[in-house]
Amino acid sequence: MNQFQYVRPAETSGAIKSVALDANAHFLAGGTNLVDLMKMGIVTPERLVDINNLPLKKIENIQGHLRIGALVTNTQVAENKFVKENFPLLSMAINAGASPQLRNMATTGGNLLQRTRCPYFFDTTMPCNKRVPGSGCGALEGYNRMHAIFGASDKCIAVNPSDMNVALTALNAFVHVSGPKAARTIPFADFHRLPGDHPEQDTTLQKNELITSIDIPTAPFSKNVHYLKVRDRSSYAFALVSAAVALHIENNTIKDVRLAMGGVAHKPWRLTATETFLKGKTVSEDTFKQAAQIAMEGAKAYEHNKFKLKLAPNTLIQALKTASGLTV
Repeated sequence: MNQFQYVRPAETSGAIKSVALDANAHFLAGGTNLVDLMKMGIVTPERLVDINNLPLKKIENIQGHLRIGALVTNTQVAENKFVKENFPLLSMAINAGASPQLRNMATTGGNLLQRTRCPYFFDTTMPCNKRVPGSGCGALEGYNRMHAIFGASDKCIAVNPSDMNVALTALNAFVHVSGPKAARTIPFADFHRLPGDHPEQDTTLQKNELITSIDIPTAPFSKNVHYLKVRDRSSYAFALVSAAVALHIENNTIKDVRLAMGGVAHKPWRLTATETFLKGKTVSEDTFKQAAQIAMEGAKAYEHNKFKLKLAPNTLIQALKTASGLTV
């Protein structure tokens, strides 16, 4: 690990200024991802700006929406009574990720910024456009079992590893950020990027911007929800495929729906066309099978992840059945 400066400001403005002073500075919160990347030599910051003293640790119900401070831990969000009662999908998704020890340390803001778990990204001897732009993508012709089936490019086929991000996408969240110029709000659907020609850019954050909080609008999704994560083992494994489902059902009719998938793209994958199809439909297994077919339009597999072309729609169907209360 390289030598670096360490500072711990007490104000948000001071933290942003401190990062702006060094082109190779990073914010440090829980450190559950950043410290690993530093140990492996993937990230070599010359300055760490520890933001744990900043006043960003509240969970609040503000005028019809939930606001979660960027420094609230994953455990605090998942176990919060208001969250469990009104946004159970978020609690389910968080509890499906990592381990209790990591959830106790990992922060909400940090979870949004997780780097991919693609093995070619972590292996500094291999080509990776995300780690070294222009070096190539080892996964394209290599072992690509965990990789994307939607939205990939010839520069990168890695996937976003976060479970929480999938739920926040389905719940139409917003990300509040502050930077040297001004504060702004980013719709969650626009926060993460597809790889395109610049896979090294995971998000639409501008240089030196700091996530301060996440807002989730109130919606009628406190009952018929489910987060289904399919993985190689039941503990501490990243998703092969996951599905976040939120339904508003009246008299066996779907009045509103939110859907997103994880483990299938460079960003959490919102299923807007499938949502449109399901609105107004009667709850049934046949309806859900049709919805899953729509969800898979445009999917493209690689040599080792072709199984996802079957696993993804089956995961979505099962999650819809569970959320709606159909006999499993």
